[in-house]
Amino acid sequence: MKDNQLLRYSRHILLPEIDYAGQEKLLKSHCLVIGAGGLGSPVSIYLASSGIGKITICDFDDVDISNLQRQILHNDESVGKNKAVSARKFLQRVNPEINIYPIEKKLNTTEMKKLANNADVIIDCSDNFETRYALNRIAFNLKKPLVSGAAIKYDGQISVFDFRKNDSPCYECLFPDSEFEEELRCADHGVFSPLVGIIGCTQAAEAIKIILDIGSSLIGRLLLLDSKDMTWKTIKIIKDKDCKICSIK
Repeated sequence: MKDNQLLRYSRHILLPEIDYAGQEKLLKSHCLVIGAGGLGSPVSIYLASSGIGKITICDFDDVDISNLQRQILHNDESVGKNKAVSARKFLQRVNPEINIYPIEKKLNTTEMKKLANNADVIIDCSDNFETRYALNRIAFNLKKPLVSGAAIKYDGQISVFDFRKNDSPCYECLFPDSEFEEELRCADHGVFSPLVGIIGCTQAAEAIKIILDIGSSLIGRLLLLDSKDMTWKTIKIIKDKDCKICSIK
């Protein structure tokens, strides 16, 4: 680690659970972030500032002025530009010493699996069930940890599915795919701006803890936030013995 890096990450290094070795581990790690919107913004900003050495961020959508209320990676100059490209520009200013790889097209399952195979942690910041189920299958097949988050209106949720552990439930255990789920989108229902910041920061914290193997992660737990009343609830997630994804013999 260079002298300027020792200064940049000194407050991490002072933490005995991280120390010099842990920060070196972060600098050598790779996170795959799916979505550069409301959740992907705080996730990627804190990953970058924490010294994650490589961040691949995927989003095929362009920045719209209505995104600026909560998607803090972007500004007025970003409107009309691809979100992943806009994200890279912002994150390079946050930390010019790390590598940011924007993916600005819609990926098929094969392409997404190839990217995920090279990542230490997959972070789901998407806003649709199709992507969430696809990432769940990919993470399970590759035995990778998946940090999942969602936010709509005033309500948010976070969980971790770590398929390196045989007893970890999966996203489908929690929300079985019936193919008839109603999509709740911010464009139709609205979202409280700070909510995505809280959920996204928590996702970033879980990803960093996974890489460093510190503390207790949200494996087997769904953390729910009602930001209007600022109340948190935890629901235990039990591995479904009949799950068509993670209980296949």
